This record gives sequence, C-alpha cells and structure tokens, in this order.
Amino acid sequence: MYKNVIFDLDGTLLNTLEDLAAATNWVCTLHGWPVHEVEEYKYFVGNGAPKLLERVVPEGVPVTDELRRVTLEEFTQRYNAHKEDRTTAYPGVFELVERLRRAEVTLAVLSNKPHEAAWPVVERYYPGMFHRVQGALPSVPVKPDPTLLHKLMEELGASREDTLFVGDSSVDIRTAKNGGLTGCGVLWGFRTCQELREEGADYIVQTPAELEKLILSV
Repeated sequence: MYKNVIFDLDGTLLNTLEDLAAATNWVCTLHGWPVHEVEEYKYFVGNGAPKLLERVVPEGVPVTDELRRVTLEEFTQRYNAHKEDRTTAYPGVFELVERLRRAEVTLAVLSNKPHEAAWPVVERYYPGMFHRVQGALPSVPVKPDPTLLHKLMEELGASREDTLFVGDSSVDIRTAKNGGLTGCGVLWGFRTCQELREEGADYIVQTPAELEKLILSV
C-alpha cells in the first residue's frame, strides 16, 4: 500500500481542456492569431500557462518579454472568470479519491497551474479531500523539475519509498523520475499510452478502479 499519493491536476483529476482551450483561443482572437481545435490543446498544455501561450504564438511573431506578460495577464483574467464553464471531474475519480481518503492514504496535488488557481479549483470539485495542493509559484521551476515536488513531500512527511506520483503525461512521469518516485500514468487524460510508455512509466492504468487496486494492494 502506498501511504502517500500525489496527483497531477489537469488531465488526471479534472478534465479542464475545454476551458483552457477557450481562454487561450480568446487570447489568440485578441491578437488576431489563428485559433485552435480543442483536441490540439492536449499537446499544448502540461507545462504551465506561460509555455501554453508561447505554443500558440504564430510563427514569425517575436515572443518578447512584453508579449509574454500581456498574454499571461489576458489569459489569467479570462480563465479565472470561466474556469468552471465546462470543467468536470473524470468519471469514477471522485469516488476513487473518497475511498483512498477513507483508507487513510495521504493525498496531495502538484500542478503546473498557478498556485492561486490550483487550490480553489481542487476545492470546488474535491472539497476537503486533499491534504495539500501545490501549484506553480513565481520564479520556481515547474514540473518536471522536482523542486516543488520535494517541497510538497517535506510538508507531507512523505518518503520516496511510500509515495506514488500519478499523472497523464510524459511531464508527470518525468517529474516522478526526477523526484525519485514511482510514476503511474493514467489513460483517461490528455495523452496516449505510447507517450507514457516511452517516458518509462512504472505503471499505466486504464481506470480509477485499477489505480485504486495498485495503491491499496502494494
């Protein structure tokens, strides 16, 4: 049994893709740039909002510090106002978290979503169910850098041996590796089994029930 489980947020606990896409396309429209289909955003997200916005800047447009600042402000304002328009918990994941909590597993979230946005959205869909929620902080490297992972583990009193990191992308599996943790990929999120396998996931699960069995039976 893993005593501690750290979850990614977007694509793992919550399907946030449509709201992220809508806010980013809104920024694109403001600047007269092409917008993108929701499915394309599965490969744009995962490394934090600044990198997401860089990825939609058209070729030939200089990505200056001023452009980064302006687009991040625009995105943040729009996303914060509409972050719950279409976002939902993945089927069966709320129940999984509830059962893990009852089994006295310590639960946490590590997200590249800004910290001031990560906690409220987790509380909205999983009220009182996570011991810690850590989002991205200014001037601190985001996942897959393990800096915030180690900070979170220290706060939890978690050891590498009894902690599982769960996410849906190569960024999450690399985060687990960089932090010295076992990494489990989930297939209900944004990325593919091939990506998770190529990144070297220790486990890959298709359903919340499979993940529950893995966590509680080790």
